Amino acid sequence: MKEIRKVLPSARYIYYSDNAHCPYGEKSEAYIRDRARVITRLLLEKGAEVIVVACNTATGAAIATLREEFSVPFVGMEPAVKPAALGTRSGVIGVLATAGTLKASKYLKTKGIYQGDVRIEEHVGEGFVQLVERLELDGPEVERTVRASLQPLLDAGADTIVLGCTHYPFLRPVIERIAGPDVQVIDPAPAVARQVLKVLGSCRAEDHPDNGGGSLELLSSGDPATLRALAAAIG
Repeated sequence: MKEIRKVLPSARYIYYSDNAHCPYGEKSEAYIRDRARVITRLLLEKGAEVIVVACNTATGAAIATLREEFSVPFVGMEPAVKPAALGTRSGVIGVLATAGTLKASKYLKTKGIYQGDVRIEEHVGEGFVQLVERLELDGPEVERTVRASLQPLLDAGADTIVLGCTHYPFLRPVIERIAGPDVQVIDPAPAVARQVLKVLGSCRAEDHPDNGGGSLELLSSGDPATLRALAAAIG
């Protein structure tokens, strides 16, 4: 959302947080597909013209089904393995993601393209989603939790860390502090924003000056206070 609003500040946004049903990484693909259908119908009823599936796990489990069943364009997420593979100096990249993302066919296909050229180390960000949903973004307990999942990747020689979950960038300052200045951390969000522009076709950033015309409607399946606080955190 933050990156897309940078390039399309005057668009109308409807953001749905399924926080009553997360984390998705522990759910079955059938469950995630059902949730994705429900949310898509709601967004379409509210006039959505492009839908961003802002979750790596949901993209892997549901985006193909959504594209088959609904006519609106969908933009999905996937861990940024390609830029990591092109940018690594050590030849080792680390992927932090949910269990659901790491076993999704979309991710496995991308991994298969590049793992012949680089070594790809993976680790589930254990407890990361729960920390973000509780708005615990720093402190000793956060650092211990992040280090437990990040250190194995660093010990394996990874000099590039891919954030494979849209919750994880909220913990990026902690991740970068633990990883150190020689490790690059990649967030795929800017690439997603560029893809949204591409899907919209004729819409360009310069066609949408920040004239106050944009709007953001926040919807939540759970506690709306959590969503409002997270939205405030990204500005």
